[in-house]
Amino acid sequence: MKCVIIDDEPLAIDVLREYCEKIQLLEVVGTYTNALDAIAVIKEKEVDLIFSDIEMPQINGIDFIHSMDNKPLFIFTTAYSQYAIEGFELNAVDYLVKPIPYHRFVKAVVRAKELKSFKEKNMEMKLYTSPSCGTQDGQAGYIFVKADYENVKINTDDITYIQGLKDYLKIHINGTNKPILTLMNFKDFMEKVPGGRFLRIHKSFVVNIGYIKSVQKNKVIVNDIRIPIGESYKAGFMERLGL
Repeated sequence: MKCVIIDDEPLAIDVLREYCEKIQLLEVVGTYTNALDAIAVIKEKEVDLIFSDIEMPQINGIDFIHSMDNKPLFIFTTAYSQYAIEGFELNAVDYLVKPIPYHRFVKAVVRAKELKSFKEKNMEMKLYTSPSCGTQDGQAGYIFVKADYENVKINTDDITYIQGLKDYLKIHINGTNKPILTLMNFKDFMEKVPGGRFLRIHKSFVVNIGYIKSVQKNKVIVNDIRIPIGESYKAGFMERLGL
């Protein structure tokens, strides 16, 4: 994957470049201390992945990514954990908090590779099927689930959280008090939806990161609903948000 590194600290760039050189599937095509200087290279060289700091002069990383029409995959690398939820709302592949451990860097790159493969497979399928709704990152913007003897279409951006009830899932939709009950398990659900947006935080709950209002010690607040964080999921959840 062709990648660029954007960070206003040269030492941080050196660390990321060294990490990239250890992974054969990555090719660094440019490093920049200013996000605006990277625009031309991103367009000309068809960059697959951006590593971007957030707190930078002239334009911060979140505003820079938000300004792009056709976004490559991107991973935020920052010393500030408070931007995590906002970063994931932009569908960031991952959010790495400095100093970045090498194993977390590898985990993020593997996730990016999986998403790239998913996008390519999705594009191939579109060559043989009729046009369908999609999100900016190329993944389907909806899923179909069986409910009340029919297949119901749900926009994934509208899903706030999902509750597991034995063999069923209760899918909660933003703007309505009536959840959709479907015969499905979490494994099948997670295979249908964008991996960067939904996280399992408890044996009985998956949440959409975009709807998290706050994170407390043992729970998250989603649309004023308190959802518990399972002890076995807590470390991975906190690490994913950079908290």
